[in-house]
Amino acid sequence: MFQPLYEFANSDQAKILVEGGGISSDTGKPKNIYMKGIFVQGDVRNQNGRIYPFSEIRNAVQSINERIRQGESVCGESEHPEGLNINIDRISHVIEGMWMDNANGEGKLRILPTPHGQVIRTLLEEGIKLGVSSRGEGQVDSAGYVSNFSIVTVDIVMNPSAKDAVPNVVYEALRKQKNFQEIDKLSKVVHNDPSAQKYLTSELLKIIDNL
Repeated sequence: MFQPLYEFANSDQAKILVEGGGISSDTGKPKNIYMKGIFVQGDVRNQNGRIYPFSEIRNAVQSINERIRQGESVCGESEHPEGLNINIDRISHVIEGMWMDNANGEGKLRILPTPHGQVIRTLLEEGIKLGVSSRGEGQVDSAGYVSNFSIVTVDIVMNPSAKDAVPNVVYEALRKQKNFQEIDKLSKVVHNDPSAQKYLTSELLKIIDNL
């Protein structure tokens, strides 16, 4: 039976490098900013107890590259949405390519000037560490080995170690909102409720879109 598979790697685990950024002296426009690193780790048991064999990672990487070669834009989102579909209003980046490094599937993505992409760009330029999380599907046996794996995309996510921190650049902008006090109070109330945290995150992203 196929099932959705989400695999998180924080900035250090994924060895994320941020490239580019700043303003072009020639055009006066923002330069492209990229994130490069490990998108999917292979041949080790991950924090979800699953093992992705080298052959599964290789096939998934080849599939992503073939989609790109055929002209498809393989876009990702900021944080995981519900389901495997790509939500056009939440796109933040596009994957430019993937390759194998030993058993790992590495890749490079470019941040887009969309509302969610602008938030990601600002966080990166302010020194906030962001991780990546692959979104796909496959079959998992009783020992945790994954087969028939395919990657739908790779999303950008906050590091677990930073889940309780509100980046200053966003925090200061939120302070200007009329309902900031209610938001601040609610964030404390839902601290230990994952479902409520997810809902709050969704609502905050809507506010960020309008900053």
